[in-house]
Amino acid sequence: MAEQVWPSTREADGPMKKSIALLSAQNIQFRDADGLPESTKRFADGSRWKIEIPSVEGPLAFKAILDEAQKRNMKFHRISQGSGIMMQTDDEIQEMVALGAKHNLEVCLFVGPRAAWDIGKQPLSSAGGVASPTLRGTDQVRYAVEDVLHASELGVRSVLVGDIGLLKVLGQARRLGDLPSDFILKTSVAMPCTNAATAQTMVELGASTLNLATDLSLQQIAAIRAQVDIPVDVYVEGPDDFGGVVRHYEVPDLVRVAAPVYLKFTVRNSPGLYPAGGHIQSVVESTGRERVRRAAIGHSMLTRYGFEK
Repeated sequence: MAEQVWPSTREADGPMKKSIALLSAQNIQFRDADGLPESTKRFADGSRWKIEIPSVEGPLAFKAILDEAQKRNMKFHRISQGSGIMMQTDDEIQEMVALGAKHNLEVCLFVGPRAAWDIGKQPLSSAGGVASPTLRGTDQVRYAVEDVLHASELGVRSVLVGDIGLLKVLGQARRLGDLPSDFILKTSVAMPCTNAATAQTMVELGASTLNLATDLSLQQIAAIRAQVDIPVDVYVEGPDDFGGVVRHYEVPDLVRVAAPVYLKFTVRNSPGLYPAGGHIQSVVESTGRERVRRAAIGHSMLTRYGFEK
């Protein structure tokens, strides 16, 4: 699909007209990157953006964010979970699937096994973070496949993948009919997509939606969007252990450049939750509610500047 150029001549009738007019009157540049392509690509329903609430650790947290969203009259479209499929009971997984179906929400669960939870020491070393989501050894690959197959049997149709080999195996399994044809493979931010070549490779391996690195510029995101057609996920507010970006005012530009895009909102200055459980349930639910509040702030940027859909 052809891309439209986003020229500076459109600024007079574009978003943020008042601040643009003020800066222009003082003869000051008002944009770092002019001429970026505006994406004409869309979700299947024609929308440019959707909202994802990450780190929804179990059905109680799911109910908490649904309650908070209702209070704030805010709609979101996908929830994701980070502790892993294997860290929930079958009843809990099925309850999350049922809640998703009832509210027309995608429920995406992380694959359970990962190197950071294994006996190896590299993920815990000073330079080992990059190894954390990978699968350490062939046994872990088998465990991960088992985790996904089990989730599929319970009704899950979307999983987060943090290992490139597992992505290939699951992509092939879907093509061969071992997984449903509509099964969504969402790449993890812990397996970062940082350039167009990596994006294309992940798509070829079977990715349904790409989690971009949290610190990419609009220019870098635009290059990835030009390369691939599937949705991308972008953290508007990122977790501290992934840099803690806070880019709410960029939301309109992210939509222009990255559509179709999932806008993700977590909470800076908050404790890690994985693996979650009853021992930290109050924190899981309170941070979940705050993610919805942060998402409401981001959503207000969309409505304020004319990006309702």
